[in-house]
Amino acid sequence: MSHTVMQYLLAAIVVLPLVGAVASLLPAPPGLKGKSPGQAVLRHGVTVTGAVLALSIALAAGFDHGSPARMQATTDISWIPALNIRIHLGVDGVSLPLLVLTALLTFLCALYSYFKMPAGPSPQAFVALLLVLESGTLATFAVLDLMLFFLAFEMVLIPMYFLIARWGGEGRERAAWRFILYTLLGSVVMLLGLLLVGIKGGTFDMVALATDNGAHLSRTTQLIAVVAIGTGLAVKAPMWPLHSWLPDAHTAAPTVGSVLLAGVLLKMGTYGFVRIVLPIAPDGAHTFAPYLAAFAAVGIIYGSLVCLALARSGAKGDLKRLIAYSSVGHMGFVLLGIATLTPTGVNGALFANIAHGLITGLLFFLVGAVKDRYGTSDLDALSGRTGAALYGKAPRLGGLLAFGAIASLGLPGLAGFWGEMLAMFGAFRPAEGLSRPAFLTFMALAGFGTLLTAAYMLVVVRRVCMGGDGGSTRPQTAGTGEPAPAGAPGAPADVRPYEFAAWTPLVALTVLAGLWPAALLGLTDPAVQQLLRGGN
Repeated sequence: MSHTVMQYLLAAIVVLPLVGAVASLLPAPPGLKGKSPGQAVLRHGVTVTGAVLALSIALAAGFDHGSPARMQATTDISWIPALNIRIHLGVDGVSLPLLVLTALLTFLCALYSYFKMPAGPSPQAFVALLLVLESGTLATFAVLDLMLFFLAFEMVLIPMYFLIARWGGEGRERAAWRFILYTLLGSVVMLLGLLLVGIKGGTFDMVALATDNGAHLSRTTQLIAVVAIGTGLAVKAPMWPLHSWLPDAHTAAPTVGSVLLAGVLLKMGTYGFVRIVLPIAPDGAHTFAPYLAAFAAVGIIYGSLVCLALARSGAKGDLKRLIAYSSVGHMGFVLLGIATLTPTGVNGALFANIAHGLITGLLFFLVGAVKDRYGTSDLDALSGRTGAALYGKAPRLGGLLAFGAIASLGLPGLAGFWGEMLAMFGAFRPAEGLSRPAFLTFMALAGFGTLLTAAYMLVVVRRVCMGGDGGSTRPQTAGTGEPAPAGAPGAPADVRPYEFAAWTPLVALTVLAGLWPAALLGLTDPAVQQLLRGGN
């Protein structure tokens, strides 16, 4: 595919959702209204996100897979000459998978919302916010200018705030305010670091700064920049102890908000570490790598222990909150891989990014379906005598929840395994100059975290799918006490057709990535090798 066509494809991928957001606020043309204006705008959201997904697949098909380390589909034009800020776009093997993942998850969320719109204000506003969120996330992975990166990074905050505050559940306003305050404060610090790098380095161009590899940045400048930029990225990642906004946001958010928050927004932080911190400030990254690894290891253990506490009987644990805390642990593996400063570790981090997006996105879809059927996501209620017992009442839904759980705990052959394993391999032999005994300790803690993850995920499956608190695993026929077959009157609906359509791609990709990891690692490895060499 020609360079010009690739340029237009990438530009369209970033801009089309914004155009669609504006169009969603306009009256529907005659003949396209369907049964109601709300239905028309939801269909519009599916159409626009579907078009963006198709363009991203075309971009991936036209991508030169023989040179994944080279920036492709590049656009570089002057925007603000006085500040030397340029509209610089491009993709390589690091950003392309995240771009496609974002387009896929947003399309699946739009499709799901068409059939199951969350309760709240007008669908027009919902679709517009969803499309603005998509555009900001896609731009974050496509821009190659520090100031544009910051603008795209911030662009997602307002739509996510309103999605939580207006379409969320109980405690949504408090959760939305906590989300926006944490991320904005982190972003202010990050902006100072980005400005410092751009001014001292003489350019805001991320490719030029990576190629320079910190040569024009003093050691002190790099240390300050890594602390400032890393703090903003760590809040979004989310790294312990800057994670406390996450559980409330996930618990209160509507289903599609949780899917996008876990599936792609968290990846913006870890992507920033790989794209900006490692190649642009290598000395600073090397100095703070052990601290990043220590926070990551603590986060893995902390997230797993909290999940284990939430999963036990009588704890009044919320299933959405449990999955949110599991993200703290899983993203800890991503941060540990980055902290090793080795190709093995960073490749593992990028693989774990994609795996977490697929698996946790699926889990939040499933938890939303369970809450829709039973009116609660409280584990004690779901596992009681009148609770879910999904294997008997909704066996396909129960099977999918069990699949998501075993994928999340890192079963070999599924996507969750490879990223965590490679991150620990990287910690086994970290980059030269890093303390190997310290990283071996971090690796051991991460390994123990995988055991804790298996423990709480299996407890969840036993309680929700089997009725683990003594409940019957089969629905009862009203008035008889006799078991009724799944799907009988009074039994909850099993997987609906639109749910099947929204969840099947995530299941298939989780299996495919687990069985064929080379498809993703073949893209990321050459690009990672080049970034760690300073873009040369």
